[in-house]
Amino acid sequence: MARDFTELAVVGLGTMGAGIAEVMARNGIAVYGVELDQAALVRGQSHVAHSTRRAVSRGKLTPEDAAALLDRITYTTDLADLAGVDLVIEAIPERLELKRDLFKKLDAICRPDAIFATNTSSLSVTEISVATSRPSRVVGVHFFNPAPVMKLVEVVRTVVTDPEVLADVEAFAQRLGKSPVTIGDKAGFIANALLFGYLNHAAALFEAHYATREDIDAAMRLGCGLPMGPLALLDLIGLDTAYEILDTMYKQSRDRLHAPAPILKQMKTAGLLGRKTGHGFYTYAQAGVPTVVDDALTPTPGAAAEGARAVSRIAVVGSGTMANGIAEVCIKAGFATVQVARSAEKSANALAAITASLAKAVDKGKLDAADRDAALARLVPSAALSDIADCDLVIEAVVEDLAVKTALFAELDGICKPGAVLATTTSSLPVIECATATKRPQDVVGLHFFNPAVVMQLVEVVHTVASSADAIATAHAVSEQLGKHAVDCADRAGFIVNALLFPYLNDAVKMLQAHYATADGIDTAMKLGCGYPMGPFELLDVVGLDVSLAIERELYLEFREPGFAPAPLLEHLVTAGYLGRKAGRGFREHAAK
Repeated sequence: MARDFTELAVVGLGTMGAGIAEVMARNGIAVYGVELDQAALVRGQSHVAHSTRRAVSRGKLTPEDAAALLDRITYTTDLADLAGVDLVIEAIPERLELKRDLFKKLDAICRPDAIFATNTSSLSVTEISVATSRPSRVVGVHFFNPAPVMKLVEVVRTVVTDPEVLADVEAFAQRLGKSPVTIGDKAGFIANALLFGYLNHAAALFEAHYATREDIDAAMRLGCGLPMGPLALLDLIGLDTAYEILDTMYKQSRDRLHAPAPILKQMKTAGLLGRKTGHGFYTYAQAGVPTVVDDALTPTPGAAAEGARAVSRIAVVGSGTMANGIAEVCIKAGFATVQVARSAEKSANALAAITASLAKAVDKGKLDAADRDAALARLVPSAALSDIADCDLVIEAVVEDLAVKTALFAELDGICKPGAVLATTTSSLPVIECATATKRPQDVVGLHFFNPAVVMQLVEVVHTVASSADAIATAHAVSEQLGKHAVDCADRAGFIVNALLFPYLNDAVKMLQAHYATADGIDTAMKLGCGYPMGPFELLDVVGLDVSLAIERELYLEFREPGFAPAPLLEHLVTAGYLGRKAGRGFREHAAK
């Protein structure tokens, strides 16, 4: 039987500590709220009072329940009041010496069977525990902000943690309505170890002027379904906090991907800390307010499409899922569209697939029957490349093989009219290779749609060193007419989304490979702790492990960053034919369709 904690304490009543105390009190537990001095104690009380008032206003708590909750919290500045508690959770500032000093004092005050827990997000629980005479009774209990809302709790064991203590804390987290994930004492634990490497990489992309802050954030929100873009999230976390977490992780791991991007230190030093100061990657209406206001870096609406060439007729080359989706998007947007397949049979199959998709849209009430018929009337199925000679924009969506694509672009060069823009939908191959296969590299761009193209709003517009300004503008203008959100980036492996997404996925595989946590635990941590729509292993199985490995190899070959080298576990699974959902087995087994 797990121990029944009846009297608890939270030391440190900032936003996180106050939230933890509120969670305990909501669950009927008497709790001491402890602060350093009276002024800090009053601020902590106001945090809890404000949160409960908001819960009442939203119908999440009744006034009676809120009053009972507040009565369960006893506020004090005297650690001696904690002599009889069962469990103490510290949530003081993220400095090792402060936490060690606090635990040393608690060790002399609390009874021998009391458990000490630290809410650290990045410091070594082991180093904190050895400041006491009871390191076996010290654990990490990492709540996520805001604690009353977020379901994840990372329970961190050290090499000397008593198994009974661990079981008691896991059961307690469940009693609070949380989902505990138990892990070892490693820098960043699960969520921060995976999240902050990704955030750091995004900051580095911005620092290198690879893409604008707006485009980086929009790409990850629209391309991956994330609740916030990475730079906006850094502003929310605080750039000083992000820097300290990354610096701590780097000192423990020596992984270059955790070495803070120089811009983070520069902004921290300048006091540009994000929302809390009113200035970070973005500028805010005032300190502590989430409203973003225009500044010198804010792009001018419509500027990316200025100088675009006229486009009235589009060609889509290919008959796979992506090609069909792009053709459907084009005809629904009002463009006359020629879709070229390798054979008459494939062309007929593509037409049937698009017809079925449009029929489904009508059945769901998303499209009128008249609009469906008008869209289909704009589509010209073909099996001959010569039929696209008069098209203004040609979008290649054939197999992701460089030799196939370059051969196709050489052929298009001899067929397409002068001034036509030629676009490749590659997700990872060099666009410049396709461009130099033609005698008109200035007319070649990347137009990376996301699957399913009919649903996904993002398009990455990729310019090479040879792309002309009006060809790029044309890609932006057409994307807008298709109802897509276009982001602009240079011709580098992975563009924006894959360059940020796949190193994160690779880090997750390495974490699993090291037996640090289970696939279920890692997926749970990222979904509940970071609000991701899918965990990394769920996503890898959907994308396909072979596709993921190919993209990771491209990233590694281009950047030669050791941290980008594909995890051996991923390579072994692909070699074994465990490719994800499509093969019935990847990181998990999947039922046959």
